[in-house]
Amino acid sequence: MARWSMVIDLDRCTGCQACVVACQVENNVPPAGADQAAAGRTISWMRLAPFQNGEHGTRPDLKLVPIPCMHCDHPPCIKVCPVKATQIGEEGLVAQVYPRCIGCRYCTTACPYTVRQFNWRRPEWPQPMERGLSPDVSVRPRGVVEKCSFCHHRLQRAKDKVSAENRPLREGDYVPACVESCPAEAMVFGDLDDPRSNVTRLSQSPRAFRLLEELGTEPKVIYLSKGEWGGEV
Repeated sequence: MARWSMVIDLDRCTGCQACVVACQVENNVPPAGADQAAAGRTISWMRLAPFQNGEHGTRPDLKLVPIPCMHCDHPPCIKVCPVKATQIGEEGLVAQVYPRCIGCRYCTTACPYTVRQFNWRRPEWPQPMERGLSPDVSVRPRGVVEKCSFCHHRLQRAKDKVSAENRPLREGDYVPACVESCPAEAMVFGDLDDPRSNVTRLSQSPRAFRLLEELGTEPKVIYLSKGEWGGEV
């Protein structure tokens, strides 16, 4: 059984936000109006957060860090949901079951990465954007929590394809939209339990680190940078 993981090379990332746009389009993430944005009610499954490294009095090293759901091996969000609307599957993906969600937002408080978004209003798209909605992804109703799924629908599509071709799933068959869209190829996706996969090789690099790994959540999104690097968002 696979354990899906993403590696993001911060030295390659240019902060172009192609991953942010690709995620919104692929997963039917509704745009927010100016009034909603001013109230802090924008929705984005992938965001670029500014991280700063450098001691006081030195020239700071500012990086824009892509942050999707970390799909932790020990996610705190699933422990607090009273209706089991969020759970971790056999392949390590932390799922959000929208019909079960009651919008209590315990999970958004428990998530240390603040990657869960509450849908404050009924989703609407200006003309003619609604014609471009993906039929593979549900449009979430008002009043539920939504988040990155590593484009789980693409995994289902890949499984159907390899089943029809009577072959096993190979690296590259399942790739999230953010990874596919990155022009700098800063993002790599694959099976962390496969010793031959690129994500496994990169996760063992001396440049590899995880955000807030001291919390014991064991995120499956791994970052690469030069030397020692850490910062505050």
